[in-house]
Amino acid sequence: MPDLLIELFSEEIPARMQGKAADDLKARVTNGLVEAGLTYAGAAAYSTPRRLALRVDGLTERSPDVKEERKGPRVDAPEKAIEGFLRGAGVARDDLIERDEKKGRVFYAVIEKPGRDAAAIVAEVLEDTIRNFPWPKSMRWGSGALRWVRPLHRITCLLSREDGSEVVELDIDGIASGRTTEGHRFMAPGAFDVTGFDDYEAKLKRAHVVLDAAERAEAIWQDATNQAFANGLEVVKDNGLLTEVSGLVEWPVVLMGEIGEDFLGLPPEVLQTSMKEHQKFFSVKNPKSGRIERFITVANRETADHGATILAGNQKVLSARLSDAKFFWENDLRVATTDGLTAWTDSLSNVTFHNKLGSQKARIERITALARELAPVVGADADLAAQAATVAKADLASEMVYEFPELQGLMGRYYSDAAGLPSEVGAACQEHYSPLGPSDDVPSAPVSVAVALADKIDTLTGFWAIDEKPTGSKDPFALRRAALGVIRLVLENELSLSLDQFIDMQLVRHKGHLIDEVSETDIDDLIREIAEHGVFGAAYLALKAKRDGATDGLVAMNGAVPDKSVDLLSFFHDRLKVYLRDEGVRHDVIDACLGMPGNDDLALLVKRAKALQAVLDTEDGENLVQGFKRANNILTQAEEKDGVEYSFGGDPKFAEHPTEVALFDALAQAESRITPAMQAQDFSAAMSAMADLRGPVDAFFEAVQVNAESDVLRRNRLNLLSSIRSTCLQVADLTKIEG
Repeated sequence: MPDLLIELFSEEIPARMQGKAADDLKARVTNGLVEAGLTYAGAAAYSTPRRLALRVDGLTERSPDVKEERKGPRVDAPEKAIEGFLRGAGVARDDLIERDEKKGRVFYAVIEKPGRDAAAIVAEVLEDTIRNFPWPKSMRWGSGALRWVRPLHRITCLLSREDGSEVVELDIDGIASGRTTEGHRFMAPGAFDVTGFDDYEAKLKRAHVVLDAAERAEAIWQDATNQAFANGLEVVKDNGLLTEVSGLVEWPVVLMGEIGEDFLGLPPEVLQTSMKEHQKFFSVKNPKSGRIERFITVANRETADHGATILAGNQKVLSARLSDAKFFWENDLRVATTDGLTAWTDSLSNVTFHNKLGSQKARIERITALARELAPVVGADADLAAQAATVAKADLASEMVYEFPELQGLMGRYYSDAAGLPSEVGAACQEHYSPLGPSDDVPSAPVSVAVALADKIDTLTGFWAIDEKPTGSKDPFALRRAALGVIRLVLENELSLSLDQFIDMQLVRHKGHLIDEVSETDIDDLIREIAEHGVFGAAYLALKAKRDGATDGLVAMNGAVPDKSVDLLSFFHDRLKVYLRDEGVRHDVIDACLGMPGNDDLALLVKRAKALQAVLDTEDGENLVQGFKRANNILTQAEEKDGVEYSFGGDPKFAEHPTEVALFDALAQAESRITPAMQAQDFSAAMSAMADLRGPVDAFFEAVQVNAESDVLRRNRLNLLSSIRSTCLQVADLTKIEG
């Protein structure tokens, strides 16, 4: 069986595209070969700045012969139908055969497709792959129609066997395939021939090209860490940068340079960001002081002076970059220490957050108000939370964050500390954006938690207020991420709060400012009412507004808030389902708990769901659900038939069978345990008490006929079933449990 080698040699491919391009080449070629009838033992793809390569081992020599029988129309069918069948099958009339079937004689066509040589199939698949390659961006160059990420120069395509190799012939816009490739652009210019993959890889290495990107990355990291260790330093790990740099070089040469003394006083994050973004340098820090003192750069060639000229040029460019960073830092510190960040906060009134939601300054004011209200719930000082929320986004107006937006929040902490603000305020400046993703750390300091929650809730309620919600495929304002951030802040800090109440408060602030005739006093009064009464409805607000003689605008505003509140809470529940499913909680368990009161308290909701799942994982819990469903079904059918509701509970004095008496006693005992447990939010105890009903319920159904001939017994037993239903439904909506 032959092995296949493909190389597509071009001008430099952007590093960010190389990995996916190699995977796409492998997938498209191997899928095309298999669809054409060839099989293979294994395949691997490779990339360097100037080439994509693919090896396919153990390819079959030829696709198999295929014989197919295709059923056609009846022999007496109209002539046009028969002609259509002949065209579709690609056979002549004389090639058809007739067979007797139940409905008469029918035409059959026997279609034989001979196998093809591997070379012909490879040429066909590779041409289709090259012409339809899914580059994110591509260009058409020269006089041909081919589009490629950069000008394509050579196509190497070989089938190699033990007795030699052959070129798979194809020509794409004047680029003919061959066995020729090139080595390093500077260290080994010139072309050479190869006979197969092993020969190809070995000759490339002699020509100063490391084909495997993982091997280049490993070499860079090992050499960088060794050089740093020899100087008592350590390299700051950055896997993304390592992957990018390994895609910029074919022959990595690691060099370590020094940072000018004038720049060592800059925050380490500033040095690291500047060097990474502008120069693709790794930062090297002193483990004792934490300062960034040197840098690692990766050259693409060896030089006679061992990289001295390259380092000198890099240090010159780096000094210019860091001079800018130092200027920004010193200017920002001067502003922070003089005005205490208020100058920046005031200037944000000229920065639009969203054209329908006002300026960043208006947003800060809303977040500040909400943070003050959240503070007691999360255990933070209200004044400190409000102070932190006021300055948390001040660094957006700083020169450093304008230059390096990825440092927002972190620079806020530096500037807050420089201005002499409390340490809790600085921490909140840095942490209030978190968590940004499922693996990001969650703030735990109370002030940081209050500001982070206020920030995310304000974002969500704002876009809900203007009907800019995520769709199935689009979420331009990262609202799903914000909702997941709220969920993680609440759950990982074990916060018990009425989320609906705070959603309502912030929706009122947003909607109030969207209606001209509503005054700040009206808004404040309404928010105080929400804080006092919690969850509210449109009818209550409309009546209150009318009673208090409020303006029509306030009535209109009131009517708009609750529907959006319910809708946004449902959005949180959808995100929570995804979050809990990742933790192994069943979707029907979540649905059963969502139907219970207090479902806007996410911590309480999760506690209930986990307790219910623990019970359902036991035999008693699973069987009790079946007993509950049996009781509920019998009761529902009887209520529909009789047109009455059996909800008063049975009377033990009418019990005839011992199992009936035992069930009355068990329900009374369960109720005495469940009620206090639910009041104490001890869901495990409540559900354990519910699970203990399994035995009495099973015994009752085995021994007693509910629909007895006596009307008195029947009604009493139906009311007993109602007690089973009401007792179990205190814990969760078991009707939602599947199975």
